[in-house]
Amino acid sequence: MSGSYDDSVGVEVSSDSFWEVGNYKRTVKRIDDGHRLCSDLMNCIHERARIEKTYAQQLTEWAKRWKQLVEKGPQYGTVEKAWHAVMSEAEKVSELHLDIKSALMNEDFEKIKNWQKEAFHKQMMGGFKETKEAEDGYRKAQKPWAKKLKEVEAAKKAYHAACKEEKLAISREMNSKADPALNPEQLKKLQDKVEKSKQDVLKTKEKYEKSLKDLDHVTPQYMENMEQVFEQCQQFEEKRLRFFREVLLEVQKHLDLSNDVSYKNIYRELEQNIKTADAIEDLRWFRANHGPGMSMNWPQFEEWSADFNRTLSRREKKKASDGVTLTGVNQTGDQASQHTKHSSHLSVPSNTVQSLQSSYNPFEDEDDTGSTVSEKEDNKIKNVSSSEKNQSYPTEWSDEESSNPFSSTDANGDTNPFDEDASPAMEVRVRALYDYEGQEHDELSFKAGDELTKTEDEDEQGWCKGRLDNGQVGLYPANYVEAIQ
Repeated sequence: MSGSYDDSVGVEVSSDSFWEVGNYKRTVKRIDDGHRLCSDLMNCIHERARIEKTYAQQLTEWAKRWKQLVEKGPQYGTVEKAWHAVMSEAEKVSELHLDIKSALMNEDFEKIKNWQKEAFHKQMMGGFKETKEAEDGYRKAQKPWAKKLKEVEAAKKAYHAACKEEKLAISREMNSKADPALNPEQLKKLQDKVEKSKQDVLKTKEKYEKSLKDLDHVTPQYMENMEQVFEQCQQFEEKRLRFFREVLLEVQKHLDLSNDVSYKNIYRELEQNIKTADAIEDLRWFRANHGPGMSMNWPQFEEWSADFNRTLSRREKKKASDGVTLTGVNQTGDQASQHTKHSSHLSVPSNTVQSLQSSYNPFEDEDDTGSTVSEKEDNKIKNVSSSEKNQSYPTEWSDEESSNPFSSTDANGDTNPFDEDASPAMEVRVRALYDYEGQEHDELSFKAGDELTKTEDEDEQGWCKGRLDNGQVGLYPANYVEAIQ
């Protein structure tokens, strides 16, 4: 149709206009699209909530794992506390992201779901009530105008056909005048044909113009009715757009942690904890507990006494007379509490020089192995032995057991009168944190993750007595296991 409703012949405009018959369906489809967009937005929020939950879980697992590794690792002092602060930050941030997940699902998701249910009403025969109302409104508004348009198209078609016939008749008449063989009667028929075709052109043109006037007459009403229905669709769509804007702003508030006071406090506290790390203080502590600042029982002359024997821990006894025993010095007070995870002892037979070189020995030279102490520790992070992670550096040594006046038995094999009877302890189920291979016949061997029963509490040297599930009883380092909750 012509957008200006003129009677120009052969002029056509785009058929994509809203005013064309049936092109209102795009605005009707927008209502169905609105329902689908609500579902899409819910799916979008649900996926983001799932990401927030997964991230929170990963933060928690990461913090828990590294807390254990740092606690059982060689780091100490204020730097250790600063390191722990990083894991604490992860735990607190994890809680905030769980709050985001809850807000997205319990508030935003539910709000969209309820609005969608209230705005779109499904019909028994399928589709939505709102879509059908818009469809019926457009069809009713367009029906009278579409009928007139159909009449215009028919009149136009008849007019164009008459014009074509007129042109053919004139062409035949012109050709016949140049033909001497044509009789006058035939020429008269051609002339009558031309005259009749001209009259048909006039009649069809008049009818065509009249149908266009009739169409122009109903067009304003048609436009008004169509505008009315369109505005109703616009109002419905405006509600959806405004609702989406409102929901997205709420989602933004839930996701934006930069304005959350608790979130800012987390990183303010983290910064303060890290800045409290004092290298000088840590070095001073290490000197006092593992360096020249440690106390020492320097050798002194002692008279032999049959009634006075020094008692040694059973872990310091060696079968081989040529063994070398390194023992730790017990700490007291605050120093002992800070040093719990580092205190142990190291027993090394003299005939196993290679074993001594492979473990952490403060007396060995770096030139012998070609690597520093820190490099040796890095190579043993995954499977740490008690002699490395928890040893205190040795302060006294004995070449042979028989020369030590403080051995737990005298020359006649009598027991030490200073030994105390071990009080029975409650049995506790524990789980191995690391692999451990027993070094003596009375030690247990197990793998990380194995469970066993602790039958006696930790002694002064950091050893516990336990029983494997197969019934074997023996000793094991206390810091290699954790109690099963």
